[in-house]
This record gives sequence, C-alpha cells and structure tokens, in this order.
Amino acid sequence: MGDRFDILQKMIDCGIVAVIRTDSPDDLIPVTKALKEGGVIALEVTMTVPSAIEYLPKVKKELGKDAIVGMGTVLDPETARLAILAGADFIVSPVLKKEIINLCHRYDKIAIPGAYTPTEILTAWEEGADVVKLFPADTLGPKYIKAIHGPMPYIRISPTGGVSLENVGEFIKAGACFVGVGGNLVDKKVIAEKKFEILTERAKEYIEAIKKARS
Repeated sequence: MGDRFDILQKMIDCGIVAVIRTDSPDDLIPVTKALKEGGVIALEVTMTVPSAIEYLPKVKKELGKDAIVGMGTVLDPETARLAILAGADFIVSPVLKKEIINLCHRYDKIAIPGAYTPTEILTAWEEGADVVKLFPADTLGPKYIKAIHGPMPYIRISPTGGVSLENVGEFIKAGACFVGVGGNLVDKKVIAEKKFEILTERAKEYIEAIKKARS
C-alpha cells in the first residue's frame, strides 16, 4: 500500500471515508465489502463496534491490499497503538490529542484528529495532523470550511457529521479534501435487514456526486 503519504493521497483521490458503526462485529465484513464494491475504498471502523480491534485484521484480510482500513473514535494513544498493531492504516479521533498524532507518526500511520474552532484546527495542523477532522460538521456547514481556508488554505480538512448525498458536493466544492460519512451511507436499518446491495448503490452515488463536484 505504501507509506502514509501514498495512502493519504489515495484517500483524497477517493474523496470519502465511510464511518462504520455496527451493533455486531459480524456485520463488518459484509458491510465493508459492499462499500468497497461501490467504490468507497477508505473504511473507518469505529471503536464503538464490539471487539473492533480484534476484528480489524479479519476485515483487512478479506478486503485485500487495495482497501484502506482505519480505526475511528480513538480517544487515547494506547488504543491507537493497539489498532495500528492490528493493521489500521489510519487513526481518527473526535478530539485533538498530540500524543495520538505522535504515536501514529512513530508507526508511519495517518493521524486525523478532530477539531471545531479555527484555533483548534490550526493547533491540530501545527501538531502534525495529516488531515483535520471537522466535527461535528453539520452545525457549521460547507461555508465554514471555505471561511477557514481564507486565512489557512493549506490545511487539509475533512468534514464529518451530517454529510449527506444532498450536501456532499457542497463540502467538496468548499475545499474538503475528503468527507467522512456515517449513518447517511452506512444505514443501520439496511444492515439489520442484510440488504448490503443497497450500501453498494449508495456508495456509488456518493462517489459519483464527489466526481461531479470536482469536475
């Protein structure tokens, strides 16, 4: 897969990271396979999934080398290290902790901490974040990213929370390097009903909307 910069570029090229929260770890493989089939190759398994770290190697093995699998909702460096040792390509946190960023880079892995205010966003970048996760993005909207990029155009920002098919193009046009999409893509009702083909179709729709916004 390459070093973290190669992987990061592939995530940016894809334009979307699927944020996966399932009630059962047994759903991880069919869900991630369905999303990958739809073109979403960057997949964030959250720590809220039971036994998430234990299942991560199984997901990686099943999806193959062309998938990018990371761990999300990571709140401390200890958890980040366990996830990386289990095979995580990137680590996402809803908060900013320098220790997590340092730990990721020690292992040459992508660090995506969460931030909200201009000060937090700049601090995250100065601490070495590869991408800053704007969270929750739905309370701020696409115009906020454009406003941040006015004085700080060099910061890679990924909005997460409230990104939908209706607004994903606006976030991309506003300057998001890629978006994080949870429930609007990885629908728990669809998963419960085992209608994984719907996830594939939704993934294709997001990929198409991102391509259109970038063209």
